[in-house]
Amino acid sequence: MANNIILERLEGVTHRFTEVGDLLTQPDILSDMKKYVKLNKEYKDLQPVVEAYEKYRLALSNVESAKEILSKEKDEELREMAKLEIEELSAKLPEMEEEIKMLIIPADPQDDKNAVMEIRAGTGGDEASIFAGDLFRMYTKYFESRGWKYDVNNYSEGTAGGYKEIVINVSGDKVYGILKYESGVHRVQRVPQTETQGRIHTSAASVVVLPEADEFDVDLRQEDIRKDTYCSSGPGGQSVNTTYSAIRLTHIPTGIVVTCQDEKSQLKNYDKALKELRTRLYNLEYQKYLDEVAHKRKTMVSTGDRSAKIRTYNYPQGRMTDHRINLTIYNLPSILDGNIQEVLDKLQMAENAERLKESNIQ
Repeated sequence: MANNIILERLEGVTHRFTEVGDLLTQPDILSDMKKYVKLNKEYKDLQPVVEAYEKYRLALSNVESAKEILSKEKDEELREMAKLEIEELSAKLPEMEEEIKMLIIPADPQDDKNAVMEIRAGTGGDEASIFAGDLFRMYTKYFESRGWKYDVNNYSEGTAGGYKEIVINVSGDKVYGILKYESGVHRVQRVPQTETQGRIHTSAASVVVLPEADEFDVDLRQEDIRKDTYCSSGPGGQSVNTTYSAIRLTHIPTGIVVTCQDEKSQLKNYDKALKELRTRLYNLEYQKYLDEVAHKRKTMVSTGDRSAKIRTYNYPQGRMTDHRINLTIYNLPSILDGNIQEVLDKLQMAENAERLKESNIQ
């Protein structure tokens, strides 16, 4: 471990942790909810680093004490105990150092947030919509395996099944930090249901994952929003096309438009649409951060280019290939059943390796 660099950073982290803890008790901070939420998050983020550092320092101190016993003690039993402690701790130190390295790499500040996921059919006509539906099923199976909650904000069904577009809110532990690797173009190679001659076609769907903004992230003024109501379409029973429950919000300064028609209640649709609008505004700024990161390192996270092909699902060969890390898995049915954790773990490992290089900690 580059002891000097890391120990200096850890001392700085410990100092900041104490400082933030003191700030959280100050009356002016307690009365400013926006500052309090921000500092409280920073405190929680720093806590595991400080705990790992204390554990590491204690291990180093115990190694030094054991070495001192070896140099001064003549009792063979005590000397043997000191040798065993040095061996055990020396074996654990590299693992502790690796853990600390990962903890002190500057994290994406959005990783802890919930996410908004948009799946949109691309080239391939009806087959692309069917594939977008397959991706939606894959992701919802994965969400269920993680214990995450999800709900549909808006959707447009394909004429032969699936979706032309579907927007989902996903909430749970560190959702954006895990799902962000899914942004980009997903290609499918298979014989479409509409193909009569058995020819393999290539179709595509794009996935965009955005960190969900909370009310403290964006100053959204009501006078900047135009609200329109209209009748819902699609499944929904007798209330469809009879009540004006669907909501369309237009942010006048930017021209961003969001719609929500999933709920029967106009108020619930309005709340969900407002949350999505806040998220899309927030991501105008966040996109600048992603672009800046992309210039510094080869990132596994898409910077929003809808033409960036990240993954291919090949049905005839039963394989899935992630082109960013040259990973191929020959178990496509399992992947499409939502078992994508292995892929996400390997993408995260590749991203962390890039972040280590960038931070000059080796």
